[in-house]
Amino acid sequence: MDQVYKKLEVVGTSKTSMEDAIANALGRTSKTVREMRWFEVTEMRGFIEEGKVSYYQVTLKIGFTLE
Repeated sequence: MDQVYKKLEVVGTSKTSMEDAIANALGRTSKTVREMRWFEVTEMRGFIEEGKVSYYQVTLKIGFTLE
């Protein structure tokens, strides 16, 4: 069967790691979006305080199938 996807863009954050920022974004988005199939990391950033990483920020494009 042919699939049609829609993409949306979200930003996840974490004080721990980029991986956790991705997981936070996917976990929160999955509460309101059904049929998520893939993601693409488009940007990665970090916030610096006193010379150290304070938190990580990751922008994702998430693809999901249309019903």
